[in-house]
Amino acid sequence: MPPVLQKRADFLAAARARRQGMPGFLLQARRRDDDGPARVGFTCSKKVGNAVARNRAKRRLREVARLGLPGRGIAGWDYVLIGRPEATIARDFAALQDDFARAITKIHA
Repeated sequence: MPPVLQKRADFLAAARARRQGMPGFLLQARRRDDDGPARVGFTCSKKVGNAVARNRAKRRLREVARLGLPGRGIAGWDYVLIGRPEATIARDFAALQDDFARAITKIHA
């Protein structure tokens, strides 16, 4: 698992940078000024649902990032995955993985 974003400033910086919407989630990405490993963050607002639904959505996003980021993530970048209401939980997991691959490809194009 790549290092996880924890500081609010890192999430806000990613929000000001590139973004790519997908059916299952929104991906935000920004290039940092260092050559450290790619970092990833996850967030779900209350629009996604109650605490149980938000935690389930974040677990799915964490697994998508764990499987997809090592092959596609670029060192020196921060990525934030934002859950979408209903879609993140209901979408087929293989479709979520495909969404992640397409989103990260578009961001780095």
